[in-house]
Amino acid sequence: MKDLKGKVAIVTGASRGIGRHIALQLAQRGADIAINYCSRQSDADNVIREIEATGVQALAFQADLSGMPEARDLIRKVQNQWGHIDILVNNAGITRDKSMRKLTDDDWNAVLDTNLGSVYATCSEVLNIMMEQKYGRIINITSFVGQAGNFGQANYAASKGGIIAFTKTLALEMAKYNITVNAIAPGFTETEMLAQVPENIREQIIARVPMGRFGKPEEIARAVVFLAAEGDYITGQQINVNGGVYM
Repeated sequence: MKDLKGKVAIVTGASRGIGRHIALQLAQRGADIAINYCSRQSDADNVIREIEATGVQALAFQADLSGMPEARDLIRKVQNQWGHIDILVNNAGITRDKSMRKLTDDDWNAVLDTNLGSVYATCSEVLNIMMEQKYGRIINITSFVGQAGNFGQANYAASKGGIIAFTKTLALEMAKYNITVNAIAPGFTETEMLAQVPENIREQIIARVPMGRFGKPEEIARAVVFLAAEGDYITGQQINVNGGVYM
């Protein structure tokens, strides 16, 4: 298995949940890690300590990625710190779940700006760096909801479906520069967000999953690390890590 020593990876939304596990597993492969967080600095500091315990460098960068200027500035700050960026994992995302009858313009814009707008902004800013070094691995975290839809998640589904389409287009444009662009589509995964769902609803959700359980954040992270370290000839793909909830 290849290691990632000498590589610099950015993971957005990495202070907890799936992003935290992605950052930790990339660090365990030897990459130096820039973690992005929006507001939970204490959580980010804890992740930094965990990463540093693996023997690599780690820094936290606060940025609200719902704003494109801040998303672009995140890339510039990491580039200024390390001089190169090799891996970009776009994991940051939010939900504002409501049926279409109750969905507001603010609900729509907040989710699209954070989930999809940030992917556009970070990718467009990092491309010149990766093109110049003739190397880059971009991995965008989408969702099975972007493939199948889900009740009360029109805004979230649109943002995640947009990530899939964006990923395929960018992969076509960047392949000649040795830059791969792929997406990971998790299913229902054990995170703080899911833990807040009432138990009876959780039971209903599990009943929809052929494998009969929720995914684990570390399982999503392993797929990301595979693409970053081993996926030299994989681009423009979405890899489903969803227990069979969407096939």
